[in-house]
Amino acid sequence: MPLSRPMPSMGRPVESRYIELKLALSEHLRRRRVRKHITQDQLAKLMSSSQSRVAKMEAGDSTVSLDLLIRSLLTLGESERDLAKIIAAARG
Repeated sequence: MPLSRPMPSMGRPVESRYIELKLALSEHLRRRRVRKHITQDQLAKLMSSSQSRVAKMEAGDSTVSLDLLIRSLLTLGESERDLAKIIAAARG
Protein backbone atom coordinates (compact mmCIF):
# COMPACT_ATOMS: atom_id res chain seq x y z
CA MET A 1 0.00 0.00 0.00
CA PRO A 2 1.61 3.32 -1.04
CA LEU A 3 2.30 5.84 1.72
CA SER A 4 1.30 8.78 -0.47
CA ARG A 5 -2.35 7.72 -0.50
CA PRO A 6 -4.63 10.58 0.62
CA MET A 7 -6.24 10.35 4.05
CA PRO A 8 -9.92 9.39 4.00
CA SER A 9 -12.32 12.27 4.43
CA MET A 10 -13.39 12.87 8.01
CA GLY A 11 -16.62 14.69 7.21
CA ARG A 12 -16.20 18.43 7.10
CA PRO A 13 -13.21 19.82 5.20
CA VAL A 14 -10.08 20.29 7.29
CA GLU A 15 -9.99 24.06 6.76
CA SER A 16 -13.56 24.39 8.02
CA ARG A 17 -12.76 22.39 11.16
CA TYR A 18 -9.61 24.46 11.75
CA ILE A 19 -11.55 27.72 11.52
CA GLU A 20 -14.26 26.42 13.85
CA LEU A 21 -11.60 25.44 16.38
CA LYS A 22 -9.96 28.87 16.26
CA LEU A 23 -13.33 30.58 16.65
CA ALA A 24 -14.23 28.39 19.63
CA LEU A 25 -10.92 29.22 21.33
CA SER A 26 -11.36 32.92 20.52
CA GLU A 27 -14.84 33.02 22.01
CA HIS A 28 -13.73 31.13 25.09
CA LEU A 29 -10.83 33.55 25.52
CA ARG A 30 -13.18 36.54 25.52
CA ARG A 31 -15.60 34.90 27.96
CA ARG A 32 -12.81 33.83 30.32
CA ARG A 33 -11.21 37.29 30.29
CA VAL A 34 -14.52 39.03 31.01
CA ARG A 35 -15.38 36.51 33.74
CA LYS A 36 -12.04 37.28 35.42
CA HIS A 37 -12.71 41.06 35.14
CA ILE A 38 -9.53 41.63 33.15
CA THR A 39 -9.34 44.22 30.38
CA GLN A 40 -7.79 43.50 27.01
CA ASP A 41 -4.96 45.85 27.96
CA GLN A 42 -4.31 43.99 31.21
CA LEU A 43 -4.21 40.63 29.43
CA ALA A 44 -1.90 42.10 26.80
CA LYS A 45 0.52 43.23 29.51
CA LEU A 46 0.45 39.78 31.15
CA MET A 47 1.38 38.29 27.78
CA SER A 48 3.88 41.00 26.75
CA SER A 49 1.63 41.77 23.80
CA SER A 50 -0.66 44.62 22.75
CA GLN A 51 -4.32 45.39 23.36
CA SER A 52 -4.95 45.36 19.61
CA ARG A 53 -3.49 41.85 19.39
CA VAL A 54 -5.81 40.66 22.18
CA ALA A 55 -8.73 42.23 20.31
CA LYS A 56 -7.70 40.31 17.18
CA MET A 57 -7.46 37.08 19.18
CA GLU A 58 -10.98 37.56 20.55
CA ALA A 59 -12.34 38.43 17.11
CA GLY A 60 -10.96 35.24 15.58
CA ASP A 61 -8.71 37.18 13.22
CA SER A 62 -7.04 34.90 10.68
CA THR A 63 -3.58 36.32 11.50
CA VAL A 64 -3.75 34.94 15.05
CA SER A 65 -2.06 31.58 15.57
CA LEU A 66 -3.43 28.67 17.57
CA ASP A 67 -0.26 28.93 19.64
CA LEU A 68 -1.12 32.48 20.71
CA LEU A 69 -4.71 31.57 21.52
CA ILE A 70 -3.60 28.66 23.67
CA ARG A 71 -0.91 30.71 25.44
CA SER A 72 -3.47 33.42 26.21
CA LEU A 73 -5.91 30.89 27.69
CA LEU A 74 -3.14 29.36 29.79
CA THR A 75 -2.22 32.87 30.96
CA LEU A 76 -5.81 33.28 32.16
CA GLY A 77 -5.56 30.08 34.18
CA GLU A 78 -7.13 27.51 31.89
CA SER A 79 -5.79 24.00 32.44
CA GLU A 80 -4.80 21.54 29.77
CA ARG A 81 -7.98 19.62 30.63
CA ASP A 82 -10.06 22.80 30.06
CA LEU A 83 -8.40 23.29 26.68
CA ALA A 84 -9.12 19.67 25.76
CA LYS A 85 -12.80 20.20 26.58
CA ILE A 86 -12.96 23.32 24.41
CA ILE A 87 -11.33 21.47 21.52
CA ALA A 88 -13.60 18.45 21.95
CA ALA A 89 -16.70 20.68 21.98
CA ALA A 90 -15.52 22.46 18.81
CA ARG A 91 -15.33 19.12 17.01
CA GLY A 92 -19.10 18.89 17.29
